[in-house]
Amino acid sequence: MAEGVKTAEEKAAEARRGPVRRGGPPHMQIGQPGEKSLNFGPSAKRLLGRLRPHRARVILVVALSVVSVILTSVGPKILGRATDIIFAGFIGSKIPAGVTKEQAIAALRAQGKSTQADLLSNIDFIPGQGIDFEALRSVLLLVVALFVVASLLMWMQGWILQGVLQKTMYALREEVEAKLNRLPLPYFDKQPRGEILSRVTNDIDNVGMSLQQTLSQLLNALLTVVAVMVMMFWISWTLALIALVTIPVSIVVTSAIAKRSQKLFIQQWRNTGELNGIIEETFTGHGLVKVYGRQKETEANFRVKNDELFGASFGAQFISGIIMPTMMFIGNLNYVVIAVVGGLRVASGSMSLGDVQAFIQYSRQFTQPLTQVASMANVLQSGVASAERVFEVLDADEQEAETTSAVVIDDPHGKVAFEHVSFSYVPDQPLIEDLNLTVRPGQTVAIVGPTGAGKTTLVNLIMRFYELDAGRITLDGVDIRDLSRHGLRSHIGMVLQDTWLFGGTIRDNIAYGRPGATDEEVIEAARATYVDRFVHSLPDGYDTVLDDEASNISAGEKQLLTIARAFLSDPALLILDEATSSVDTRTELLVQHAMAALRSDRTSFVIAHRLSTIRDADLILVMENGRIVEQGTHAELLAAQGAYATLYAAQFAGAAADLDDAAGLAGPPSGIPAMAGAGAPGGGGGAAPAGTPSAPAPDAALPDDGQTR
Repeated sequence: MAEGVKTAEEKAAEARRGPVRRGGPPHMQIGQPGEKSLNFGPSAKRLLGRLRPHRARVILVVALSVVSVILTSVGPKILGRATDIIFAGFIGSKIPAGVTKEQAIAALRAQGKSTQADLLSNIDFIPGQGIDFEALRSVLLLVVALFVVASLLMWMQGWILQGVLQKTMYALREEVEAKLNRLPLPYFDKQPRGEILSRVTNDIDNVGMSLQQTLSQLLNALLTVVAVMVMMFWISWTLALIALVTIPVSIVVTSAIAKRSQKLFIQQWRNTGELNGIIEETFTGHGLVKVYGRQKETEANFRVKNDELFGASFGAQFISGIIMPTMMFIGNLNYVVIAVVGGLRVASGSMSLGDVQAFIQYSRQFTQPLTQVASMANVLQSGVASAERVFEVLDADEQEAETTSAVVIDDPHGKVAFEHVSFSYVPDQPLIEDLNLTVRPGQTVAIVGPTGAGKTTLVNLIMRFYELDAGRITLDGVDIRDLSRHGLRSHIGMVLQDTWLFGGTIRDNIAYGRPGATDEEVIEAARATYVDRFVHSLPDGYDTVLDDEASNISAGEKQLLTIARAFLSDPALLILDEATSSVDTRTELLVQHAMAALRSDRTSFVIAHRLSTIRDADLILVMENGRIVEQGTHAELLAAQGAYATLYAAQFAGAAADLDDAAGLAGPPSGIPAMAGAGAPGGGGGAAPAGTPSAPAPDAALPDDGQTR
């Protein structure tokens, strides 16, 4: 956009947020994200709620996990039976055949070996018989079968869950993209472009990665804890209570550490977005940075933000990384206590060796999921922090809803009327007040005025980029609020000062103006707008591929392409926003001829600083501070000796002064009113207006590329 957005919105934004570092186009550079602490519980619940459309598959995933965990959890208990078979065979082989188990135990007690007797009392052995390999083989085969089935079920669970997560992220990206298209322009005024890009790319990717890394493991870990706890109480409630001591200790430790890392993760992703903003604006304006020698300043800004990101990232990862070794230490202490107590119970005969072995495995399985959950805390915190940033975009206020019964204009003529229109970016700072204007079909209306007068704001209101505070704007007598936004904008073509072309062929960039246009229509539009003249000099003609910055064609050629695009769309209403300010004089002549063809039989609004380009306009509006202070034709406004004559004289006098300097002369040319404060008091007195027979032709004094900035 031109300077209208820059000034009015900038003033409004500065009132809202104070001075900030800015870069990029004016309407993309205003504002910074506000501080907001992470509300982990509701955000995590909302994130998991996005799996609801896939509830059937989620239920299947849970069912497969439950069966897999049960089979895995039963395995150690059965494997303990194999240990008992081996131990019983070993003991039986040491006792002579013919002696019963009771006799062997009684003999040991008689010898005063009560501990050994208690140990044998809980072992199912047969004196004189070694290891029962048949029974051992059956047990081992059963365990192998259980583990194989559990692994297959776990593989199926992972495959289904990954599909669910990928579809969820796909839907989230689509929802964010649709949301961005529904957001009003003021939202983008408040957000740096790099920050928005970070939210819709980095943060969504981080959410997906976090869910992939944690959801399956978290589900299996929780189910494993429950299943293992049941098995431990089944084997020995005493040892199970000892093992449960680790739960409150783990919760306290994990909560304390996670609480400290939580804020750092929020800061990490906020700094990532701000760093992206610095990088984006630096490389967008890379040439200007070098021209003005600001490399060191840019590097310093990057270094400061990079240091902040490093500090936040290092702190978040380091603090959350402490969780896993801490949990492993607690689990190892618990492991030692269980081994000692279990050994004593085996010696006392109250437990079998196989049960102790199974319980030790269960204790390891019990602490391992807790350790996994703790180790995933940093990933989960990071993912939920990113999710909240994405949710902030999804929760942003949208533009006003479309009317439910939109009017359709089948054959628009281009009559535009402003009726008592009032608008302001900030409620207590009015910009446009009680504006009335009628533009007849086919008229070319030029809008001029100083920077910040509200010129671009005026055309933004026509396109409903902003909603009115009062009054109404009509197109062919229909209030534009009664039209759908798409329907309204389908009748409008726009050519901006800043050209926008996408990576693709020249043919595709022109055809962007009207989907479904034929090649013949594209070429016809190119010929009408002088694009065809330079396209044939390119290696691949219309199939020449433009890069992202369209750096393989000149600025004037870019502008001609945007005009061809607008020509192809065949709009009833045309908006030209300083479309020739960045091109050379020869290219400007081509652009002006192209725009003349484009304006033919169309209502046109032309925003211009270079007044020589709009002398033939049917109506010229002079705006100051959001008001139309003058209107009329070029000749009428010059004769009125008002604001337009002053602006015109400023451009002409500046050009004439250059000629005077070259010729050794001084003073403004005869017949041109002097500017206020520069020349005669009062801004020109009674000098004859420019354009009268006594005055030199203005264009004769203007340099080829004269313009004001």
